[in-house]
Amino acid sequence: MLTAVSISVGLLQADKEAPANDLNPIALELKEFAWGMGAFAVLALAIRYWLFPKIRDGMQARADLIQGDKESAETMTAAARADVAEYEARLASVRAEAQGKIDAARETLESERTEKISAVNERIAQQRADAAAAVEEARQAAMDDVESAVVDVVGRAAEIALGPPASAAAVRNAVRSSMGATAGTGGS
Repeated sequence: MLTAVSISVGLLQADKEAPANDLNPIALELKEFAWGMGAFAVLALAIRYWLFPKIRDGMQARADLIQGDKESAETMTAAARADVAEYEARLASVRAEAQGKIDAARETLESERTEKISAVNERIAQQRADAAAAVEEARQAAMDDVESAVVDVVGRAAEIALGPPASAAAVRNAVRSSMGATAGTGGS
């Protein structure tokens, strides 16, 4: 501990021994000022005549490159827009052509469909007419059979009720008129 105290006392005495006319550490000396200004002037001249032109030329070259790239991009954009417009025009043309083909196919199909439907309708009408004729023929045959059965029954009933047999023509006329009147009123 004694050594630390002796060192600090020694430092205090060294501070007291400093000259009384000590110079200000911040104040400039003429030699330092001249060297500083000389170095600044050399650096300023080097920047002005050597570095600045290179920087300016580099910036101008970069600006020219950017402008050239911009013009190239505008040219490419215009070409791309023209290609897109041409593509859309061709696409519209192809779509119109396809729509025309579709419409033509529809018309063809519709005409074929109409022809087939009319042919089927004609066959159906013919079959209906044939069926109606067959029904009418069958009805007429059935009516004839019913009429002849009714004539036989009425003739036999008249013979049983009246005694002498009635004329076959008179019975047939009476049955026909009765059946015609009944058929006209919807009876059976």
